[in-house]
Amino acid sequence: LEEYGLEQSMSHRGQCWDNAVMERFFGALKSEWMPAEGYETEAQAQLDIQAYLMRYNLKRLHSYNGYETPLAMEKKLKVAA
Repeated sequence: LEEYGLEQSMSHRGQCWDNAVMERFFGALKSEWMPAEGYETEAQAQLDIQAYLMRYNLKRLHSYNGYETPLAMEKKLKVAA
């Protein structure tokens, strides 16, 4: 991290919010999208996970965003700025 000029984000004990967004994302990826038996090849996994990312950003509604997609919310924020 130091080599790239980045500062590691660490919460204090009992403050787990730093990782909550990523834990939710990867939890949904694993439980809603990935096949239980896994993938036969790395290439197959890459294509399928890319498809999930497109769905997640373009079609999946998020309650935190007022039930809008991440892309729609990002566009709104750019217009408001």
